[in-house]
Amino acid sequence: MSHDEPKSAAGPTKLVIRNIGLLLSGALEKPILDADTIVAENGKITAIGRAKDVDTEGATTIVDANGTAVAPGLIDSHVHPVAGEWTPRQNQIGWIDSFLHGGVTTMISAGEVHMPGRPKDIVGVKAMAIFAQRAFDNLRPGGVKVHAGAPVIEHGMTEEDFKEMATAGVRWLGEVGLGSVKDGPTARKMVAWARKYGMNSTIHTGGPSIPGSGLIDADVVLEADTDIVGHINGGHTALPDGQIRCICEGCKRGLELVHNGNERAALYTLRTAREMGDLNRVILGTDAPAGSGVQPLGILRMVSMLSSLGEVPAEVAFCFATGNTARMRTLDCGIIETDRSADFVFMDKAQHSAGKNILECVQLGDLPGVGMTIIDGIVRTQRSRNTPPAAKVPEIVAH
Repeated sequence: MSHDEPKSAAGPTKLVIRNIGLLLSGALEKPILDADTIVAENGKITAIGRAKDVDTEGATTIVDANGTAVAPGLIDSHVHPVAGEWTPRQNQIGWIDSFLHGGVTTMISAGEVHMPGRPKDIVGVKAMAIFAQRAFDNLRPGGVKVHAGAPVIEHGMTEEDFKEMATAGVRWLGEVGLGSVKDGPTARKMVAWARKYGMNSTIHTGGPSIPGSGLIDADVVLEADTDIVGHINGGHTALPDGQIRCICEGCKRGLELVHNGNERAALYTLRTAREMGDLNRVILGTDAPAGSGVQPLGILRMVSMLSSLGEVPAEVAFCFATGNTARMRTLDCGIIETDRSADFVFMDKAQHSAGKNILECVQLGDLPGVGMTIIDGIVRTQRSRNTPPAAKVPEIVAH
């Protein structure tokens, strides 16, 4: 079996996860759940609670968490895929599987902008978006859900173009500003068309990242009114603090913080959002692959950085990488509650971390160790090859 093809169950499946030491919900309103057992059937969560209170009979797979923490699979809100697991930016293969070993089970494309010879005529833009959507719908590298097919808008596009793409299955807009549309009024008109047909949108924020992109400042961001303020901390170059505050205060859209951005600006945005009582707007991405490479642990690094330097409880910081993004992007993963996708990452404190447990480990700035990932109720990886080794790891006791 190629690792590109996720294992699919031949018949009905029932996953039971028992002996959970800490259950992180992904939901800001209650980030820690009082439960030690999860049941999932046919890839969806069906029960969460204490072992004595839930039906664990007839399990096809039993995972003993061995007292480790279980969280929703992490979501990377900002990636730039091209073809399968190859990225021309670093001429690297296998990067998506490496992210899975960093706990990421879902990725969202902000545009397939590194495609060699990327078409910029309208027919080509639409064709490439539909192609990418289809390709990653068919391909699940290591089981990871890659939501791709994110067109970069160009001058001359009409409402009919957005309707056509949406009808074909395209759900996302790539970063506004990476194409020829860099002005607020045109962007706002096209973003509204995209939204009318159910497409979720993001915008480039800050200085140029690739040749052909340009400065997108607060005025353009606010006028465009995309669903997500893409890398508000710059990708790589951030706007001045005053403009970041202006964006935070001027809209209620998602505030995306990325690994490949300005860390000081990320912390400034976090503080501003906290002052406003808007931590629910904070979501995380890596903006990889990019000039600074591929960061398999990028989302975990952002969680740890924001918790330790931003003085946010670790269980809250994990919500930035899970439930917040799921709600902003209308995904059925990211929160541990019934009827959502059974996507999980098992973690424990890193061996020899100064923290006494995983939450303290993260709050002190260390990365946790990943011991297992599960997507759609199927075990995809066991002990991570990329994180520091976890003090405790789960085990499959029946399969």
